[in-house]
Amino acid sequence: MTVQNIIPTHKSHATINAFQQGEKMTRGDGFEALSFIHRQLDGLMDPLIMVDHFTMTEPTFGPHAHAGISAVSVLFEDSTGTFRNRDSLGNDIELAPGDLYWLNAARGAIHDEAPTPGSRTHALQMFVNLPAARKLEAPGARHVPATEMPVIEGPEHRVRVMTGNSNGVVGAAPPALPLTILDITLQPDGSFAHRPDSGDAVWLHAIQGDIEVELDGIRHRLSGNAALAAHGVEEVRLLSGEGGQAVLLSGTPLREPFVQKGPFAMSDADQLAAVIDAHEAGKLGAID
Repeated sequence: MTVQNIIPTHKSHATINAFQQGEKMTRGDGFEALSFIHRQLDGLMDPLIMVDHFTMTEPTFGPHAHAGISAVSVLFEDSTGTFRNRDSLGNDIELAPGDLYWLNAARGAIHDEAPTPGSRTHALQMFVNLPAARKLEAPGARHVPATEMPVIEGPEHRVRVMTGNSNGVVGAAPPALPLTILDITLQPDGSFAHRPDSGDAVWLHAIQGDIEVELDGIRHRLSGNAALAAHGVEEVRLLSGEGGQAVLLSGTPLREPFVQKGPFAMSDADQLAAVIDAHEAGKLGAID
């Protein structure tokens, strides 16, 4: 069990940033991931709790519960086949390459995702924290097909606005917290700039290629094994000499303490114990 305390990341006119190394993880022969966990950054990842950059070719985890969070699946366009998503809300969807699925688990839901036979899924799995006032709400979900995502395209970049907004282009609204998710492809010698909403935290990860990140005029090189979290940034510019791909996540930090155990993140130890008991009693639903 881990406890996340709050830190003062809201200093005015100050840019705070830190790099985060991913932890390699494998399960059997069909799953490998680079995992980024909130405890590495002392709150700078807020409202994110975890991000896994993974490739999956076989069913790996089976049905499992979530509570107090949103579980968000972001599929990249180089995935092949389909990724079957099922949950206790009654959804059974074969996600296509480039799709997004947002499960707002809230007070509790059961979830299962796995590639269909012969498929290869390249994706991010994110746990996005919920504020204390919304952790016990009814769960909900939204599927955003790739075909419905607006694209910002020019000679230097192609950016899929999966949720949220960038450069005046508005994507889907999540069923929980506002969060901008950008899938950014840079051409050789390309660049792309994003201006976060005031007060937003930004989290960046290089998916492939050589990426540089310029935060308010200061450049940082982003390796494929690392992520960069930043607060107080007015503009984020991504650049690449040879071309590459990165994901940018931007949202307002909650700055609330929480207690986490695996896929559960609740406001305190009593609330966490209650949701674990509810799961063990079969009260979080089931997948038929």
